[in-house]
Amino acid sequence: MKLERRLVEKPWGVTRLPPAFGDTGGARIGEVWFTGAGELPLLAKYIFTSERLSIQNHPPDGAGTRGKEECWFVLDAEPGATIGLGWKRAVSSDEARAAALDGSIVELVDWKPARAGDFIYVPAGTVHAIGGGLSLLEFQQNSDVTYRLYDYGRPRELHLDEGLAVAALEPYAEARARPVTQDQSLVLVDGPHFALAQVAGEGLAGVFGDRRRWVLPIYGTVTAAGERAEPGECLLLQPGEAISAIAGRAIIGAEA
Repeated sequence: MKLERRLVEKPWGVTRLPPAFGDTGGARIGEVWFTGAGELPLLAKYIFTSERLSIQNHPPDGAGTRGKEECWFVLDAEPGATIGLGWKRAVSSDEARAAALDGSIVELVDWKPARAGDFIYVPAGTVHAIGGGLSLLEFQQNSDVTYRLYDYGRPRELHLDEGLAVAALEPYAEARARPVTQDQSLVLVDGPHFALAQVAGEGLAGVFGDRRRWVLPIYGTVTAAGERAEPGECLLLQPGEAISAIAGRAIIGAEA
C-alpha cells in the first residue's frame, strides 16, 4: 500500500519544499512523515532544515520508555552544511550539563561536513544535531521521544536530566558513517532494530523480501504489489510482496 504523507511544522523548517511535496502555504515544514497503516514499529520521513536543530539525544530500549535509534541518508546539502555527531572528546556528565546550561555545548559537539550521499547511523544515546541547509531521509524506530539538551534560545522545553542519564559521553564512532554513490546497490545497515539499503536499478531489488519494507524512490519510479511510487512517496510492502520494477534509485527500509 502507499502510505499517507503528513507535513509537520518545525521552527527550523522551510517554507519551500521540493515540487514532489507541493506548496507549504507559507508554513515552515521541517518533516514529512509517512503514516496511515496503524501503529507501525518503524517510521520513514523526510527532514528539511533552514536552521540547526536542537542538540539532543534519544533513549535506548529498556530505559523506561520506547527506544529510538535512527539513521540518515543525506539527499542534498548546501555548501558548508554540517551535522553534529557526538563529542570532540570524551566528557563527563557534569561537564556536559554545565556546557548545555551556558551554551558552550555547541563547541563541544563534533560538527562534521555533510554531503549528498552520506549515510549516518545514530545509536540511541548519541548526542547529535542536524545542521541547516540539509534535506535527508530518516529511518527510525517509531518513537518521538527526544531529549533536548540545548536549543539556541528557542522557547521549547529542555530535558537535561533525562538526556544526560542516557547520553553517550565519548566521540561518535566514525565507522557508523559512510559515503554512498548513486549507482551503488548495497545494504547500509542490518541490525537489531531495523535494516536499510540503497537499491539502484534492479540490483538488490529483492533485498529484505521476507520482511515488511518501506520503499522510497529517490529518483525514477518503483512498482510493487500493483502500486507505483515516485519521489516523495512511500510504499509499505508486506513480507513476500515482490518489487516488480525499479527504474532509478530507491531507499528500502525493513524490520529487523
